[in-house]
Amino acid sequence: MGYVAAKGGLEAIRAAEELVRRRRNSGTSPWLETSQLTERLRLAVDRVIGEGGLWAPDLAARAFRQAEGDVIEASHLVRSYRSTLPRLAYSEPVDMDHLEVLRRIVPAYRNPPGPQLLGRTLDYTGRLIDFTPDDVAQAAANCEAPTEAEEGPAADADTASDDAARRPGRLYRMLRDLDLVVDRTNPDDPEPYDITRQPARPGAPRSARLSTMARAETGALVQLWYRNILGPDNHLHEITLGEVRHGHLPVPVAHPRTGRPVAIGRVRVTEVEAIEDLDGIDEDGSRFDVGYGLCFGHNERKAIAMANLDISVHRDRGRSALEQSVLQTTDGLDASGFLEHLKLPHYVTFRSMVERKMARRSDEARGRAQAVHGLGGDEPDPELNNEELCR
Repeated sequence: MGYVAAKGGLEAIRAAEELVRRRRNSGTSPWLETSQLTERLRLAVDRVIGEGGLWAPDLAARAFRQAEGDVIEASHLVRSYRSTLPRLAYSEPVDMDHLEVLRRIVPAYRNPPGPQLLGRTLDYTGRLIDFTPDDVAQAAANCEAPTEAEEGPAADADTASDDAARRPGRLYRMLRDLDLVVDRTNPDDPEPYDITRQPARPGAPRSARLSTMARAETGALVQLWYRNILGPDNHLHEITLGEVRHGHLPVPVAHPRTGRPVAIGRVRVTEVEAIEDLDGIDEDGSRFDVGYGLCFGHNERKAIAMANLDISVHRDRGRSALEQSVLQTTDGLDASGFLEHLKLPHYVTFRSMVERKMARRSDEARGRAQAVHGLGGDEPDPELNNEELCR
């Protein structure tokens, strides 16, 4: 009997999987190519890359298509695939000044070192649905497709000025030269914490927090930041963004023969530096502190939340559960996995809960009978004879 039930359950699972596959792969609309996703749904694919922790746009697009647009499920597919890959080499540290900027804004300073580059953004447009017919929009898009050069500095700039514009100076460096920022460098220069090999727990180094947030679910980070924008004095602290950057970053590894760093490719990243006005009792009120955020793809919400939470955890200094929340509650795969498991069979668990409830009611009824009649109360309560509930 148990075998038949198990066999029936397995057949049902396979049938459910087949329904998903057929619904995903069938339909009257044209088949979605991965190139369409990487070009037309770029921001969604970037989120899958970031939360999956693997720079592989085509693979992320394939996972996004397989997950029918579910970003967390697609990230789960990417991260599972990543766990099967061999680790061939470790990348070398890269100077973020080598970032080839496609977009760079400095909200804190009107005339920063280097230009402001708006790049691709919807920050200044109204939220109106575009009802342009598909054929008209497609025809216009084919004639107006921008190049990456057009996303960055002006196309008519000479080579020297173009290179300077794509690698502008930093507001942070100017503030540091004015001795206006707290120095948080670690002279020991420890190796970055590898969260893929050991879990990060409260008390972990800063690199563990930044790595955890880089893979975290974007909405979870934004929500956690929004809940914790109070400073140590319990007053609202609005952090000023120093820089928001998006661009291409080279990935160098040590050459196996020469030992010299060699760029083997490049990735797109978003980088944010957030400036906090220090005003706590035990803080240096004559300086600012700067939080940092860096993540795969074009995801400014995540990078901004990262930079803000980086400062918040540092200023909190373990007084609350903020660091624990950052390290242990922001991973979308962990959270959704725990939630999704609730849909699996819990027959035995729930039956034991029901039996405990019934036993407690029986004990209470027996106690009432003893109190009223002074007897043993051996007669069962007819209301408790509910075998159907315990099946």
